[in-house]
Amino acid sequence: MEAATPLRQPHVRIIGDRVAIDGLVVEDECAVRLVREREQNGDDPVKTVRDAVEIGARVLDREQAGANAEFVKTEFEKAATELNTQFTDRARQVAEYFNERVEEVFGPENGHLHRELEKLFSDGSTASVQNRVRELVHEAMARSREDLMKQFSSADGSNPLADFKAGTIRVLKAADERQHETQQQMLRQMSELEKQLQALRLEKEKLEDVEAERERGTAKGRTFEDAVAEAVDEIALAQGDVAEAVGDLKEATGKVGDVVVAIDACNGPARGRLVFEAKDRQRLSGPKALKELDDAMAERSADFAVMVVPGDDRIPARMEPLREYNGDKLVVALDPHAGSLPLEVAYRLARARVLMKRSDTDGIDAAAVTALAERALAALSEERKVKQQLTGAKTSIDKAYEHVDSMSARVRGLLQEIDSLVRPADAEAAGMPDDDQLEL
Repeated sequence: MEAATPLRQPHVRIIGDRVAIDGLVVEDECAVRLVREREQNGDDPVKTVRDAVEIGARVLDREQAGANAEFVKTEFEKAATELNTQFTDRARQVAEYFNERVEEVFGPENGHLHRELEKLFSDGSTASVQNRVRELVHEAMARSREDLMKQFSSADGSNPLADFKAGTIRVLKAADERQHETQQQMLRQMSELEKQLQALRLEKEKLEDVEAERERGTAKGRTFEDAVAEAVDEIALAQGDVAEAVGDLKEATGKVGDVVVAIDACNGPARGRLVFEAKDRQRLSGPKALKELDDAMAERSADFAVMVVPGDDRIPARMEPLREYNGDKLVVALDPHAGSLPLEVAYRLARARVLMKRSDTDGIDAAAVTALAERALAALSEERKVKQQLTGAKTSIDKAYEHVDSMSARVRGLLQEIDSLVRPADAEAAGMPDDDQLEL
């Protein structure tokens, strides 16, 4: 069946920003079905038609924009192809031009830069930089040498180095003279030193000979032992005693004891024996010193033992000089260069102690002997103090020595009184006058 002819022609008008449709009939099956279904579902058919128109308008607009973009793209690709062709041709022409120019300037064979560099830096070119610099430096050095030679060779006042040269020559000449004089003095000093060295060598050889001779002796302390023996012998002779050096003689079971004194042996049978032990090698302890003195008395059959050391620093530990130990032992310090008075005091005290033991005690005043011995020791300590003062007071040397002599005389007088107290009974029995006593 043919479609019915519409009564009115559809009319579409644009009113402001709106579209008015009048008498428009749409026969699209999809649109009719969509409106019918929406209407059956209760939707407004007018709204459905309006949405369809709006959505369709947007689709058409996008399709038109896509068509325009495709057109523009096609036209741009066409223009780009033409431009690329033109740019390629132009770039080739520019590259060929620049290649020609670069070859002309930088060519390795005939380029302008190569020729200029060859001219400026080639060794064979006279105008090269290094040759010009070498010539300029050579000329400057030659002028400097000439000026320097003139300054050092010229002696007139215009030369600024004339005074320096003259002063340098004077200083060098003075230094040479001083060096020569110093060398001469050194030669003289070396000669004197050689003489002194030779003398020292001779002295050393003598000392070595003496030391060797001393070492060959049986006693290592033989030098000090000899000094002790001489001092004891001198003191014994004044008392009428007999002193004998027995350091090298073995008696009993050994050689302990260096000097043995027989009391009053000059006048008859000995009234007692004293033994002196010289120790100068090392400082002994107190017990060891007492043991050696006991051994000396035992081996030498002595009644009293005296240990003699070369100075106060060699006194055995915890022992005092001139202090009696166990009633039959003494320790005394002897300085051969300072006199033998301490040794004489020790000798007299030991002698008096032996005589007191051997004699009839009824005729001896033991208290008086002890008092006099104490006074002698006190005087000896005073004498030691005076000697110490002598070392630090040189202006009082004469007066101090007078005090020393006075103290020595007092000590000897007290010792003689001790002898007079010890001897009377025996001296009267023997019929010997007191005037026969030997004095120090």
